[in-house]
Amino acid sequence: MNLPNSITMSRIACVPLLIWILSPAFPFTGGHGAVGLRGGEQEIIASIVFILAAITDGLDGYLARRRKQITTMGMLLDPLADKLMVTAAYIILVAYNPRVVPPWIAVLVIGREFLVSGLRSIAAAEGFTIEASEIGKLKTVIQIVSVVAAILAHRWDYWNWGGYIVGVHFIAVTAIYWMTIVSIISAVDYFIGFWKKIDHASDKRRKRRSFVLSRKPKPMPPAEHPSRIT
Repeated sequence: MNLPNSITMSRIACVPLLIWILSPAFPFTGGHGAVGLRGGEQEIIASIVFILAAITDGLDGYLARRRKQITTMGMLLDPLADKLMVTAAYIILVAYNPRVVPPWIAVLVIGREFLVSGLRSIAAAEGFTIEASEIGKLKTVIQIVSVVAAILAHRWDYWNWGGYIVGVHFIAVTAIYWMTIVSIISAVDYFIGFWKKIDHASDKRRKRRSFVLSRKPKPMPPAEHPSRIT
């Protein structure tokens, strides 16, 4: 356990914490029926926790590379923590704010994460990796914005800051659907990159395919009749 791995573990620990904060059992709120800032502590705290967890996503990798502490444990825990954080957030939001996050979007996003994880496992077994594309990085940013906006939209439809109207609900819905579109594009892009790599690896494997030595005796050709021998 080093510092980067400890940060990754803290991101995993944020998952049950986020579930508890967004549950009706969270004790430090004005109740689900409260209105305005007096009843918005639950959403504010949950948003802060998710943003801090998202920041650790880049921080642990940066520290691991800078301190040369890239370990097998870190390579396992980092993508696991990302998947847990994203899937848990969208599953919670289906129940917490179904106006913004319908179930089919959560199924699509979680299915995309399973698909990419499966492709990565196959790629690792074949001995190659596929780097994250710019579309994938954009998807991660939009996911963070969409989750935070969806949490806040549970309490507020808009904010009035000094005469400026901020449409919280509009931002949440827009971010959720943009995230869905970008997730689909990212999955297709990842699959195309995977297919090119796996096809190339298959060609190389076919070229160096070895022959299998059979242990079964080969059948002997039938002996010719003496009268046929000239």
